Amino acid sequence: QVQLVESGGGLVQAGGSLRLSCAASGSIFSINAMGWYRQAPGKQRELVAAITSGGTTNYADSVKGRFTISRDNAKSSLYLQMNSLKPEDTAVYYCNADWGQSGLDAWGQGTLVIVSS
Repeated sequence: QVQLVESGGGLVQAGGSLRLSCAASGSIFSINAMGWYRQAPGKQRELVAAITSGGTTNYADSVKGRFTISRDNAKSSLYLQMNSLKPEDTAVYYCNADWGQSGLDAWGQGTLVIVSS
């Protein structure tokens, strides 16, 4: 099993920055790719950014150039640096881990980000 706990959400003005963190525990050596997803009110959950165990990253077009995903395997942690935040970035942000040989999914409880205009 893999457990994930997010932190770092909050209220920020448009143009500001936040850094989200995700701490993994449990079977951390079985973790493959990790990612950040978000879900805005009334919308489906969407991928924001992902990173493989080798460090390859990909981003949603809406956040390219503003958000940076990184992971520290030694600390079993995942990060999302969010700059130039926009009101449309307001959502609950979830940490996700793909783990195990059969590609199981683990999710955190989510952290709320509110960007005021």
